[in-house]
Amino acid sequence: MALKIHNTLTRQKEEFVPLSPPEVRIYVCGVTVYALSHIGHGRSAVVFDVIRRHLQFKGYQVRFVKNFTDVDDKIIKRARDEGVSPDEVARRYIQEYRKDMEALGVRPPDVEPKATDHVRQMIALIERLIANGFAYVVDGDVYFEVRRFPAYGRLSGKNLDELLVGARVEPDERKRDPRDFALWKAAKPDEPSWESPWGPGRPGWHIECSAMSMEHLGESFDIHGGGEDLIFPHHECEIAQSEAGTKKMFARYWIHNGFVNLGAEKMSKSLGNVLLIRNLLEHYHPDTLRLHLLGTHYRSPLDFQEMRLSDATRAGGRLRILVSRAFHLAGQAGAKMIEPSETELRESFIHDLLGAIVGDELRDEVLQCHTRFIEAMDDDFNTPQAFGALFDLSHVLNRYHEIGVQGERLQRFLEAVRILLVLGRTLGLLYRHVNPFEFSAMQRADIEPLIAAREEARKCRDWKRADEIRDQINALGVIVEDTPGGPRYKWKGAP
Repeated sequence: MALKIHNTLTRQKEEFVPLSPPEVRIYVCGVTVYALSHIGHGRSAVVFDVIRRHLQFKGYQVRFVKNFTDVDDKIIKRARDEGVSPDEVARRYIQEYRKDMEALGVRPPDVEPKATDHVRQMIALIERLIANGFAYVVDGDVYFEVRRFPAYGRLSGKNLDELLVGARVEPDERKRDPRDFALWKAAKPDEPSWESPWGPGRPGWHIECSAMSMEHLGESFDIHGGGEDLIFPHHECEIAQSEAGTKKMFARYWIHNGFVNLGAEKMSKSLGNVLLIRNLLEHYHPDTLRLHLLGTHYRSPLDFQEMRLSDATRAGGRLRILVSRAFHLAGQAGAKMIEPSETELRESFIHDLLGAIVGDELRDEVLQCHTRFIEAMDDDFNTPQAFGALFDLSHVLNRYHEIGVQGERLQRFLEAVRILLVLGRTLGLLYRHVNPFEFSAMQRADIEPLIAAREEARKCRDWKRADEIRDQINALGVIVEDTPGGPRYKWKGAP
């Protein structure tokens, strides 16, 4: 099955055909660094991390670029409020963003360009636009003349007349048209500025990403991505200024992830209803957050709910317990259980592992789950369906283990668990597991609330509820023993 991607530009799924296979070049709009990152930023980061991982799983050589916007009105305001320089604010929040992404299991980009390091390239692109007749200078400001680019609006589906009615345009009587947008802004007192042919100033927001992406990926590349709030005006303006400057198609495929909602409202800093990534990670395992963030298709809005986090906690715990048990069994038997390396997280490696379990009833079931996983991810990165295949594979492996794994059966079980690891890590999961006779703090956080809930049910003589909770605990691979000193728990198979 060919990989298909929903292209915002054409509003349909298209077979993915890169410009220069096996190379794939991707640019994703990053954060404006003036505050800590919230779960909306986390969703976008995780979505494009998985897209990148799946393309690599398919055998592509991915060059992934994601920028930092480190000059902006909000950064300047934060700097004034704190009595520090804008550069200090930007440096601090770049560092904090990287910490959050590492904790969430998001791999760093190949290149992380900063806007302030690419002002020269921005000026050069603006000069090309002026020379090509698409931009004009007014009192040290430079504007892109939207009417000169007839295709403006094709990404967002807006037409030029609609933009005059309630549109997000920058009011300025000096513009030739209200829809024209700033490429360069003349310097203001106490703001960062750079020298340019039009006088000191700083770049407009849109020109930054055009210049940075073309500097690191070329004038035409494969995929441009970001949140759906960037479709208009940011990405629309990027297309216009880039293609007007180069006379070439800018990006071939445009991918946008949906919003994160809290209740009935879209989450945003302006509304003050944000959930910070680092605060959530104090209470939830990174796998739990990834399972929740990817449990809804990336193009759909995500309702962030505590109940679903509880479900994701249990689901992630079951996967980690299975993997932990496999490593322990291998150690006990002196068998081979090798962690797949990052270079082995490939579809071709799965076929090698399947070859190691030929001649066993396990192989057909593993193959079916693997095939379903690939079909789901090849269908516009359908992570909810991919999770379904992954969890079905874990059920298959648990059932196989319960029948008994000794000798050749153990080695086949271990190879099949390696397949689970490869598929899970394609989604950024299962990087943290432990000996199943021990409990990490994260695993205790999965189990102990259930133990407490069962004890409460027993005190209330609600035996039916207590038995239901015991079943939930058993499903995690844990046995509860009631003793005079209170309940104790251990992994199944532990002495």
